Amino acid sequence: MNKKYIVRVGLILTIFSIMALTACGRQGEQRYSKDYLVYFDTVTRVISYAGNEDEFKKQADFIEERLKFYHENYSGFDSYPDVNNIHTINKNAGIKPVVVDDTVLDMLEFSKAAYYETKGRVNIAMGPVTLLWNNYRLRYQDMEVTELPSEKDLKAAASHTDIENLVIDRINHTAYLKDKDARLDVGAIAKGYAGQRIADEARAEGIGHMLISLGGNVVAIGSKLDENSKPEKWQVGVQNPDTSSKEEITPSLKLSDMALVSSGDYERFYLYKGERYAHIIDPASLYPPRQFREVTIVTKDSGKADVYSTALFIMSLEEGKSFIEATDAEAMWVLADGRVEYSKGFRAYEK
Repeated sequence: MNKKYIVRVGLILTIFSIMALTACGRQGEQRYSKDYLVYFDTVTRVISYAGNEDEFKKQADFIEERLKFYHENYSGFDSYPDVNNIHTINKNAGIKPVVVDDTVLDMLEFSKAAYYETKGRVNIAMGPVTLLWNNYRLRYQDMEVTELPSEKDLKAAASHTDIENLVIDRINHTAYLKDKDARLDVGAIAKGYAGQRIADEARAEGIGHMLISLGGNVVAIGSKLDENSKPEKWQVGVQNPDTSSKEEITPSLKLSDMALVSSGDYERFYLYKGERYAHIIDPASLYPPRQFREVTIVTKDSGKADVYSTALFIMSLEEGKSFIEATDAEAMWVLADGRVEYSKGFRAYEK
């Protein structure tokens, strides 16, 4: 994700604060949280239960190390010492294959599969087009722009977005873009995919009860404790895309070993002639979709949730409902006129 994007954060967070929030709990556990602002160019909050502050610190240090690792390896805009990442692959497009960590190859293979599952709606090879849109955003610091990319320029950029330009070589641990003008943009996948990897690694470390919110991409591990120190599911709210409103779109969802991801037009966007343009680009039209304000996905895998929220933001409501019914995920749509639609099982998570 480009650090120059304008990110609007709805909560005022205390950076790197550690807070003991309950006095007792599951076998003497207490609730702690810690916030970070330096990874994936967004706010990450970790909430966990531990026997004492030292135990939580070990948990938090582990999570931070993994956040740093994935942030550096999945970055498409920055270089880091001794790290070959998405940015390195882009710089070497049409030049040579790049040796990368296997977790990068894992994410790229996941992304290719997502391309075919969503019939091209989620395409990490859209970099030339998304970069063109982003360059127009960056010309204006107040988000009110006076021009959009031309159709000619968009079509020229789109001619370099073939996913098959990406060659993954597992034997030699390399990734290569055959087209010198091709670019990867993993913004629709990287946070969700990394969040799921971190959650799985946390479980392997013996962390049984934790909530990880990576810029609103939420993974709920295990359970929280109620006021009587009894286990209950985590309660996770859905961002209202009307950021000026105090009303909730839906009651807090109750999740355990599940992920929740939302895509919308309320954080990264700009205005053109009074109209809002989101950062999500439809590969077919090469323009931001306009039919929804937000799409929220609940499923077991945060990477899949990230993919599906983007794909459904681009699809029509009817196509999106048909698509989601064929998966193990549930969805909620907030339409441009403010109406809310749900997949068949979404509201069961409110109970």
